[in-house]
Amino acid sequence: MPYVTTLGRAFGDIVARHAGRPALLYPETGERVSYAELNRLADRVVAAIHGQGLRSGEVAVFFHDKSPAAYAAMLACLRLGVVYVNLDPDSPWERLHRIFATCRPRLVVNAFAALPFAREFAAEGYDKVLHLHALPEDAEAPPDAHFSGSHPAYIMFTSGSTGMPKGAVMSHANLLGFIAWAQHRFGITPEDVLTNVNPIYFDNSVFDFYSALFSGAALMPVSAEQVRDTRRLVRLVNEAGCTIWFSVPSLLVYLLTTRALAATDFPAIRKIIFGGEGFPKSKLRQLYELFGERAELENVYGPTECTCICSAHAIRTADFDDMQGLAPLGLLAENFDYEILPLDGSNPDFGELFLRGPQVGLGYYNDPERTARAFVQNPQHMRYTDIGYRTGDLVQRDAKGWLHFRGRADYQIKHMGYRIELEEIEAAFNSLSAVKECAVIYQRLGDGLGQILAFAATHAAVAPEDLLKQVAAIVPAYMVPRRVTLIDPLPKNANGKIDRPALQAIIGIAEGLQGADE
Repeated sequence: MPYVTTLGRAFGDIVARHAGRPALLYPETGERVSYAELNRLADRVVAAIHGQGLRSGEVAVFFHDKSPAAYAAMLACLRLGVVYVNLDPDSPWERLHRIFATCRPRLVVNAFAALPFAREFAAEGYDKVLHLHALPEDAEAPPDAHFSGSHPAYIMFTSGSTGMPKGAVMSHANLLGFIAWAQHRFGITPEDVLTNVNPIYFDNSVFDFYSALFSGAALMPVSAEQVRDTRRLVRLVNEAGCTIWFSVPSLLVYLLTTRALAATDFPAIRKIIFGGEGFPKSKLRQLYELFGERAELENVYGPTECTCICSAHAIRTADFDDMQGLAPLGLLAENFDYEILPLDGSNPDFGELFLRGPQVGLGYYNDPERTARAFVQNPQHMRYTDIGYRTGDLVQRDAKGWLHFRGRADYQIKHMGYRIELEEIEAAFNSLSAVKECAVIYQRLGDGLGQILAFAATHAAVAPEDLLKQVAAIVPAYMVPRRVTLIDPLPKNANGKIDRPALQAIIGIAEGLQGADE
């Protein structure tokens, strides 16, 4: 790739070299969109967005349906310097309203047949809407805008502890560094076909979109409806000849538990990449036994605020010597550096991970207070400006220098005088053969008291008391939950992760009903 500082120019180079190659594959319909065709479509969207009066630095929000026009709209924004935000069309309006209050979009870009929340938009006075299914045919695209690599590319909203979503801002330079690392780490070439099973408004999709379309590879978009039908999903991957898969572990666990995956599936896959949450060892071993001889399994880690991924660990047979805990995070990517901020002076190799390097984002959009708390000067020195990101993730460094995830600083509790990581209790449940998935939460009861509660989905009928007895053989007595509630499946949020606030709500409802009965 020649020297470029913005993503629009980088994509232009890809189009020049791979014009006739497929950029998007839709095996169910047989549609194939070449890089030249996608670029021509992006020209039309550039003209339409520019015609709406948007200029470099302004914000557009998207309702993205994974159609060619929707991907072209992302590319159009990258060329114009317009900052895009992909929205979840199934989010409550109240959450979207808070996002709009933060990012103040100048334009709503809609790829669906009907605009989601059309009535609410009209009531709020959002009258600038670009419908991608009604693009003008012959409008002339203006020249690409001029801006530097430090210019924002997108805003990715994540949950905030206060209830106000946080908008992590990533720059063109952040993403160019990420693309180069992904190509190097995973050997991505124009011969590859990558899946896009991740929701486009979820951070994992950054890998799908940028690693594929900025490498000359093909991307296979998969709709939410197709993802929910496990056998249909596997068939699509098989038919498209996908070579690289990336998703949250929960989706792979779902494929395994529904028996949608066989050893003959994923015939062209050479990399199965997963990240975003822990992968229970029992299920990971099952996946490894299916595909480990002909494909590499990669455990990746990285916060949204640091451009999706900052480490990758290739799973080995030795990772199953200890079936408790999670696979290592391994070593950080070469373009990252880090510090471990110890919780106390007794163990300098355990503490909060502090990330530094060119993939650390620009902060939270229009949110200086939370930016100042998370994006801070390296606390190890004051010799020069050295801003990094406090991840809130607790890690342990081993003798090889590998990092191991040990939980969240905000999931760490003090119970009965003991400091406890709830993830450690979850790992104990996940090591049981009867457990498909689980979550452990802490319910505060007031006056400094609280109780540990577990939720589990199981493969077969099993008494909660039996699960507690088995867990009691793995963790100390003070870490054994007060009770286990069996739920199948556990509630998930829009990103496919276990929805812990929903579990807290279930407790509240159950206690309310119990109180009414009394």
